[in-house]
Order: sequence, then C-alpha cells, then structure tokens
Amino acid sequence: MTGDPGVDALIRQWAAERERTPEEQEVDRIASAWLADAPPAPPGIPGQRARSGPSRWAPVDAADPGYLDAMRVRLPEVPEELLVAAAGWWQMVGDVAEAELWWDAGISPLDQRALDYRAAGLAPSDLSRRLGPMTVLQHLRRGSAPAWCVARLARQQKSA
Repeated sequence: MTGDPGVDALIRQWAAERERTPEEQEVDRIASAWLADAPPAPPGIPGQRARSGPSRWAPVDAADPGYLDAMRVRLPEVPEELLVAAAGWWQMVGDVAEAELWWDAGISPLDQRALDYRAAGLAPSDLSRRLGPMTVLQHLRRGSAPAWCVARLARQQKSA
C-alpha cells in the first residue's frame, strides 16, 4: 500500500477494527431510524455561528481541507475517515508545505512520529543523512531514539 510496513500494518488493523457483521449493521440501521424520529438537539456552541441568529451555523471541519487534498494525492486507497484523523494530527506539525517536506523525506502521511522527530530537533532534510551504514530514517524505523540521532548528527558535524 504505502511502502512502509508499519504504516501498512496500521491500515490493516484500522480496517479490521471497523469491519462490522451484518447483525451490527442491522443494529446501527435500527438505532439510526429511531434517532431520526427524535427532535433535533438545539445547537450548543455559539462561536460556530456564521451570522447572527440561531438558524445560521457555520460548518466546522475536523481537518484542514488542504491537508486532506495533499494526503489523498499520496494515499488514494486509504479510507477517508483515517485521512481525516491523520490530517487533524498533521496540522500540529505545521502547514501543508512543511508536512509535504516530511512526506517527501520518507515519512508516511499516516505516520504520526514526525512530531516526535521534530520535537527532538530533526528536520526533514536530516532523514536522508547517513549515520554509519544507514540513513537517519533507517535508524528511526529500526527503533533508534530521535534524540540519539540528533546527538550523532551533531557529533558528526563537529568532527567535519
């Protein structure tokens, strides 16, 4: 799917958790039909109003549509719900351009470890640098701590 075995395993696990039996689907259909008959709940967050008055509400997106568009290009086969969850997380990393730098460096759009890497002091350009026989990204995928990689890169730069 994505080329990263860890991310592919995550997608398979996510899909398996959301598989529903016909019985569960019937329960959901009945519950939805029952809830459709209930009176609608009054809106509760006035800050979402687009204009004055209780009848006009602005839709609130869970994730920036720009992130979703960029992620759909890279992962067209991933379910929309998973992309929305991942895009909501990537928004904490920065803007779409910065996220794309991480993705171009080899981090999957579904891999949430980039925030840890960034907090440790790594940049997308560091992931392709070599530490001995492997790149930083290979070290990270094999379980090396991001702080260890940062320290090794700093030591490598001092000696150069």
